[in-house]
Amino acid sequence: MAKTILICDDDPTQRRLIQAVLEREGFAVLHAENGAQAIDRLSTTTGIDALILDLVMPGQSGIDTLKEIRAAGIRTPAIVLTASGGIDTVVKAMQAGAQDFFIKPASPERILVSVRNALQMGDLSAEVARLKKHATNRTSFDDLIGSSPAMQMVKRLGERAAKSSIPVLILGESGVGKELIARAIQGSSERAGKPFVAVNCGALPENLVESILFGHEKGSFTGASDKHLGKFQEANGGTLFLDEVGELPLDMQVKLLRALQEGEIDPVGSKRPVKVDVRIISATNRNLADQVKAGAFREDLFYRLNVFPVEAPSLRERREDIPALVEHFVRRFNVEEGKRVTGVSAEAMQLLTGYEWPGNVRQLENTVYRAIVLADSPYLQPFDFPAISGQALPMPAAIPQPAAGARAVQEHIEAMGAMHDAPVRILDEAGHLRKLEDIERDLIEHAISVYAGHMSEVARRLGIGRSTLYRKVRDCGLEGLVKEVG
Repeated sequence: MAKTILICDDDPTQRRLIQAVLEREGFAVLHAENGAQAIDRLSTTTGIDALILDLVMPGQSGIDTLKEIRAAGIRTPAIVLTASGGIDTVVKAMQAGAQDFFIKPASPERILVSVRNALQMGDLSAEVARLKKHATNRTSFDDLIGSSPAMQMVKRLGERAAKSSIPVLILGESGVGKELIARAIQGSSERAGKPFVAVNCGALPENLVESILFGHEKGSFTGASDKHLGKFQEANGGTLFLDEVGELPLDMQVKLLRALQEGEIDPVGSKRPVKVDVRIISATNRNLADQVKAGAFREDLFYRLNVFPVEAPSLRERREDIPALVEHFVRRFNVEEGKRVTGVSAEAMQLLTGYEWPGNVRQLENTVYRAIVLADSPYLQPFDFPAISGQALPMPAAIPQPAAGARAVQEHIEAMGAMHDAPVRILDEAGHLRKLEDIERDLIEHAISVYAGHMSEVARRLGIGRSTLYRKVRDCGLEGLVKEVG
């Protein structure tokens, strides 16, 4: 999905110029003629990724507009532009909450650098906020990605469950995000900020299940050199999330049932029970009713856990959420890996939304992670997802090796002679190699023409830095061409 930039400037010509620069790079653009319109758009329109704001406008100034935006709790990255670049103006803009500024008229390269830096700062801020909420156990249903009917139902049920301490059983396939739903229930309840302890019951060693869940006293068995509280006491006052609860051994199911009914546990080797205040949320990818019929799960425990069931949909049941999920993962992995991937091409997105995703959201997350790590272009392409598209990364054309013999030499000479007609000639009229500086000058001139004076793209294609490119342009006497093309 293309990033959306809001341009707020009372000068329509200036807005159109900036719009042309941004749209050429694949950004979507919205307009606002004054501060009031900008505030209204930011308040009512979702998906605005950055704001370009003129400081001098009739009525409400850019500084006042920015202050009001920040006071309203809107954290959209802002870039201010002004006709004067005094230090006082810059300081006031930064104090009001701007991430960057540039002076009108600005070059396309300067505008794009500011926008990309602001987007990266916005992604970083969003990721820090997400991690902070996760670490403090304050994840909410607003953090669940997706607006499909199936996810709306999950959010509605979860919000109702969060208002009480009713036991919740989250059902769904592996990888659908059952733990995230459990965290949202915790973060939306009065237990927000309290301990959230997750236990994968299928990963517990059978001989240590009781000790891990309920704790043990020192010396209660061989190897018990210290007292261990157990997961129930670790979660005291908060929430205990029992993932894959259907994997618990039958003898542990009895002890779990007593803990749920009595609100107390019996640590191994303890002489008296211990009272605990724990909210239980369990999850499974199995059909517990079938396990009850087969005698693999206790019926009384099943009814105790299955008081408030929540069905987490598979990813193929909510395909309309895939673009939002992909955008979230791209933003997150950009921050983690220090990449600057702008988004996903339309062809790649069509490929992702049409796939079945047997591993659900977890598989999608790992697929995007791999694509981000290996990506070389601003937009992910189908070949960045080879396991799904079947397309391999395009390989550079192989350089043919000259064959031996007189005929091969003759063919090589003829091929070199054909370079007289190439945009950048290597040989002079007499068939000898031209000087390196002359070839370089023609190559730079040709690249500037091909890429319409877009110097960042010219530098990237030539494999040199922009400062090096501008120096070579001056040395070659091509400044006039750059000004003419733009």
